[in-house]
Amino acid sequence: MTQLATELLATALQLPDEDRASVTEHLLASFNPQPGEADPLDDAEILVELDRRAEELRDNPASAWEIVKEMR
Repeated sequence: MTQLATELLATALQLPDEDRASVTEHLLASFNPQPGEADPLDDAEILVELDRRAEELRDNPASAWEIVKEMR
């Protein structure tokens, strides 16, 4: 890390929690997704996806076991 980055970090760490969170959000938002990476979902899209997955599991509970086995 450069000297400037080190100094900025030291200063940022002294900020109140709310300000540090805001700075963090702005820094993370400054990174553009790389080609092929998915754009982050907004809250409504996340809820739609969760509902879709829940319905899928209700329709086919055995698929849940297949998902868990793939995670191991």
